[in-house]
Amino acid sequence: MEYKLAMKNELDTIELAQNIESEKFPNMVICLNGELGSGKTVFTKAFASAMEIKEIVTSPTFSIIKEYMGELPLYHMDVYRLDGRVDDIGIEEYFEKGGIVVIEWADMIKDLLPKERLEIKFIVTGENKRNLIIAPYGTKYEELCEAVL
Repeated sequence: MEYKLAMKNELDTIELAQNIESEKFPNMVICLNGELGSGKTVFTKAFASAMEIKEIVTSPTFSIIKEYMGELPLYHMDVYRLDGRVDDIGIEEYFEKGGIVVIEWADMIKDLLPKERLEIKFIVTGENKRNLIIAPYGTKYEELCEAVL
């Protein structure tokens, strides 16, 4: 099942991230897809803030993975620059480290993603408007969606 949400502004995206964060669990994987500037990093910043992470969260475009310590560890990945080349990076190890993994451009490493995950696709529909398509894979993610959407 997919959920479709219309975001009227950036605040809607922030609120969604905070609501999803309220249902977080260890080894949660959130996959974000969408064009540049569609809201992936805005979502991640809001999620991190709700986790009480005090550091400034930026897109890890050049470092690939940034780790933040909050209520649980947050592993923020941006795999855009990998262009599908993921040999010896060890991305899969993060899925079992007990934290939350947020992956920007996750569709570029689809073969490595865990079977159970939450996928969010950001579609730009206007200057500040976005449509989000949210797809839960696995019981925990389905229950999360039922609780917050």
